[in-house]
Amino acid sequence: MRVIVDGDLCTGHGRCYALAPDVFGPDDYGHCTVVTQATGDGTVALSFEAQARVGRDSCPERAITITD
Repeated sequence: MRVIVDGDLCTGHGRCYALAPDVFGPDDYGHCTVVTQATGDGTVALSFEAQARVGRDSCPERAITITD
C-alpha cells in the first residue's frame, strides 16, 4: 500500500495524525506528512494499513490518497 499526501489540499486539521499517529505526523506548519513507519516512497507496512485508511478517511479535504 502506498500513501500520498497532497500538500496543496492539506490545511492542517490534524485528524489524520491524531487518529493514525504511526502513519501520519505534522510538519513544521501542522500539515500532514507520512512518518517513519513508511518507506521513502510512501509505502506503508502491512501492519499499518488499517491506520492509513483511518487517517485517509478522516481527512475533510481528502488530501490523502492510498493505492494498493
